[in-house]
Amino acid sequence: MDNWLLKGPKTLVNEPTGQNIESPTQVKVKVSHLLVTDFDAQVFSGDIPVTYPRVLGRAAVGIVTEAGEGCYGVEKNARVYFEPTRSCGKCLACRSGKPKECTNVISAGSDFDGFMRDFAVCEYRDVAALPDSVDDIHALCIEPVGIAENIYDKLNLSAGQRVAVVGADITGNIIAQVLQYHKVIPIVIDNNPANLERARNCGIYYTFAADDELDERVKDATGGHFCDAAVYCSNSRLPISISTRLVGNGKKVVLCSPSPHNATMDISDVLEKNLTVFGVSNAYDYTDAVINMFIHGAVNLDVFEKEILTEYNPVEILKQKCVATNSKTGKMTVLKMIL
Repeated sequence: MDNWLLKGPKTLVNEPTGQNIESPTQVKVKVSHLLVTDFDAQVFSGDIPVTYPRVLGRAAVGIVTEAGEGCYGVEKNARVYFEPTRSCGKCLACRSGKPKECTNVISAGSDFDGFMRDFAVCEYRDVAALPDSVDDIHALCIEPVGIAENIYDKLNLSAGQRVAVVGADITGNIIAQVLQYHKVIPIVIDNNPANLERARNCGIYYTFAADDELDERVKDATGGHFCDAAVYCSNSRLPISISTRLVGNGKKVVLCSPSPHNATMDISDVLEKNLTVFGVSNAYDYTDAVINMFIHGAVNLDVFEKEILTEYNPVEILKQKCVATNSKTGKMTVLKMIL
């Protein structure tokens, strides 16, 4: 059985192993599809430090092959989504019996073993049953949609307010769609024409190039007042200063990065405008809400190019992803683990 183990930077080996449930609250799941993410590529390259050895794979779905008698809501043969994040169990909130308020959320593929393997055994609370109306490929995008919902909640905006979304990659596109679902008006900014066209195909009205005329276009779209908030998507590789420049005084700026990137930030706008800046990097405790959004057609994921591979070498795929960020151009690479 495949079990892709990272033993050091760019040292990924397949060491087959067997796993069985050891408690009545555990499930054994056959991994069916895995989305190769930028996060996986950064762990693979060593840009994200981990304790080796570590099984890669942050985003995956599968089929339950065995469930302990103490598992509730998860049965054998059920399709499930693996939760990519968990509470740490060590912070004050966790030790106080409030894991949903965890201040040190941990991630699959870096803090605990991920899902680039044939079978995974975990607690039943660490998977979510998928309804028939949510297919496997859509389920692989639960986390980015949850990140977008997390951002919307933290911004606490009203209908009709305008938000600059800097970066129209997969993450930025989804954020814009979720904001629009909540009747907040996104203004999408990118320097890739294909990304802007994709946003327009999703019904996003304001889509602007990151050029010399950007400020005037945004002022026209906001009645001269600039935006009520901004979201900066790190995968865009655009200057962070765009996000702080395009908001009004006393507003909020979100730095969104499911995987860390090195970037510098000029804080002059932050200080002069008295801006509130915070980061969002995960969708912990948002899975149920996102599944409900999928059921109601809140997000169009069909616009993204997908390559679903049945024959693959994870090492070569990750090496290529380290060089070219697929999410920046709206492409999903999915490994089909069941043939």
